[in-house]
Amino acid sequence: MSTDASSLTTQDLEFLQRPLHGFLSVARGPLPPQPRPVWFEATTKGTIQLFTDPESIKVRRLRRDPRASIVVAAPVGERERWLSVAGRTTVEPDGAHDLCARLAARYWDLDDPARADDLAGILATDWVRLVIHPETVNRYTF
Repeated sequence: MSTDASSLTTQDLEFLQRPLHGFLSVARGPLPPQPRPVWFEATTKGTIQLFTDPESIKVRRLRRDPRASIVVAAPVGERERWLSVAGRTTVEPDGAHDLCARLAARYWDLDDPARADDLAGILATDWVRLVIHPETVNRYTF
């Protein structure tokens, strides 16, 4: 395992460009975090972003305590590899719909009419963008 205090490497960014699920945890005080699978995007600025409902419990928790982490792992059948990014998270009111569209194209076949309809439903809803600003990056490659 290696740790780079606050930045993603080129190899990290290449890994994170794949359509993998991340597991997001937000600070919850004395109780242990409850990770949730999420779609995500690693940006060229070295942040991790995702979208969520502005009324979600994770947004309420992040407004009280902005700490969050995401863990992404290679799927079964590949050599073991994972990446963990932890840091301060901001709740951004803009850019969520564009992010939704990019992520849907990454994770789904939008030529499938059912998936295109799913995306239309998503885009008809209000979302916010969560941005994790890395403070600690841990990685493991076997």
